[in-house]
Amino acid sequence: MLRFLLRRSVSTALVLLVLSAVVFTLFYATPGDPAILACGKGCDGDRLAVVRHKLGTDLPLWDQYWHFLRGLVAGRDYDAGADTTHCAAPCFGYSFQYDQPVLGMITARLPVDVSLTLGAMVIWMVVGVGTGLLSALRRGGATERLLTGLTLAGMSTPVFLIGLLLMMAFCSWLGWLPFPQYTPIADDPARWAANLVLPWLSLALISAAAYARMTRSSMLETLAEDHIRTGRAYGLPERRIVAGHALRGALTPVITLLAIDVGGMLGGATLTETVFGFDGLGRLLVNAVNHIDLPVVVGVTLFAAFFIVIANAVADVLYAVADPRVALA
Repeated sequence: MLRFLLRRSVSTALVLLVLSAVVFTLFYATPGDPAILACGKGCDGDRLAVVRHKLGTDLPLWDQYWHFLRGLVAGRDYDAGADTTHCAAPCFGYSFQYDQPVLGMITARLPVDVSLTLGAMVIWMVVGVGTGLLSALRRGGATERLLTGLTLAGMSTPVFLIGLLLMMAFCSWLGWLPFPQYTPIADDPARWAANLVLPWLSLALISAAAYARMTRSSMLETLAEDHIRTGRAYGLPERRIVAGHALRGALTPVITLLAIDVGGMLGGATLTETVFGFDGLGRLLVNAVNHIDLPVVVGVTLFAAFFIVIANAVADVLYAVADPRVALA
């Protein structure tokens, strides 16, 4: 296990390094000058040159990338003569649109995405895996046809439509819940949960449909394997066969899907944040793209990539936990 974790740590670091180079080149080599936007209206040539120097966009691209990497380790000073702005390590850049370090902007909004993701994940795993398991065990019956129809309807419904319908039903018509407005859990845990119920359901209902279909197909495949037939031939109880052997073997593709979804949502659930008015990483990224705020775009993109890479590394470990036949290589 230790050797596996060391190898995955090294490979993860290399993947993130290559990805950072690709992302940095992709955004900073594109046409457009972020210094013009940062300089503001009525900016003359001298002032624009000062802003370019402070942003570092007057340097060759490889020098800009080197300063970016060095800033991650040792911090960075954005110098413009007498005006010097320090960005402490790890420095993901400095947004002159918002006049603050990118890392601070990300960490301020990250709790929103963590709250959305973890709460929705619990719901979609319980509902999705449970529905898929029941559908596989009731194959060919009315229960399976009903559950299959519900999962297809869930997968084909956009999240913004579900969110709007839920708010109309539970906030406007019934008045059971307040209109969602994010509250930090440290301030008021009960209000935090009440404001997140509808966003959790919006995300979970769509994702649960995909997990139900994945679990069903994987369970049907696992139930047809030789070791399941052998267990039944030895007279093992059906409950033990399903829970102790078939379900554990069927969870491997579910874990893969979970790693992708959790990693992606931690990087920003843009549509859900927009529908419910939450100020998370998704909305931050959209606003940064609209304002050509390249340091923020690069920082949020790298954070999202980091979550996906780490989630997949964790998934590799969970494969062996869920299925004893999987060995960590």
